Amino acid sequence: QVQLVESGGGLVQAGGSLRLSCAASGLTASPHVIAWFLPAPGKEREFVAAIRWTGWSGVSTYYADAVKGRFTISKHYAKDTVYLQMNSLKPEDTAVYYCACQPRSNYPVKDYDYWGQGTQVTVSS
Repeated sequence: QVQLVESGGGLVQAGGSLRLSCAASGLTASPHVIAWFLPAPGKEREFVAAIRWTGWSGVSTYYADAVKGRFTISKHYAKDTVYLQMNSLKPEDTAVYYCACQPRSNYPVKDYDYWGQGTQVTVSS
């Protein structure tokens, strides 16, 4: 059973930075995909960024246009922990950010089987 634990949310002023973490447990043979989403009114959650990795290398990253150049998704070199470095934050980035995982998968992913509990990001103006 895969479990995801998010952390790193908080309150920051506009222009500031935060780093979110998504620690996954229960993953076995790769490749795996972990992605970050946020709620979108009236529709499914909105994609933010995703990372796919295989073994010790072969990392691929994907971003929504709205966050390209501001957010960076990465993975710890030895652990199944994914980070979302968020720079130049704007008030409109305020949301609960969720990480999702699809084990033994390539990208893109149609439906993610596992979701974290979410972490609140609040950006003040």
